[in-house]
Amino acid sequence: QVQVVESGGGLVQPGGSLRLSCTVSKNLFDDYTVAWLRQAPGKEREFLAAISRNGDTTNYGDSVKGRFTISRDNARKTVYLQMNSLKVEDTAVYYCNAGGSYSSGTWYQSAYWGQGTQVFVFS
Repeated sequence: QVQVVESGGGLVQPGGSLRLSCTVSKNLFDDYTVAWLRQAPGKEREFLAAISRNGDTTNYGDSVKGRFTISRDNARKTVYLQMNSLKVEDTAVYYCNAGGSYSSGTWYQSAYWGQGTQVFVFS
């Protein structure tokens, strides 16, 4: 009933930029809060950014504040993550989660995840 499709990952040099896209299909109640999270090898999954249904409220994890920007285009049913000033430590698999909620620094996940897209930052 709800499908999440990601794209935009790839290879980039330190200091470079990349934009990830997340398209969400829903058969009814076509509104959703969306978050981006990432997971590096051997690490816990880390919250990065969340955006409200109408796009007027955003929240960011400390590690990406000032570098990453989340936005959405509801007509296209797409949420974006613009990543600037990328660092080697940003290398991870990036995931999109639709329909969860953000509260007091914690992302409460839904069951609807994208497949994950690999971002590799190399020197």
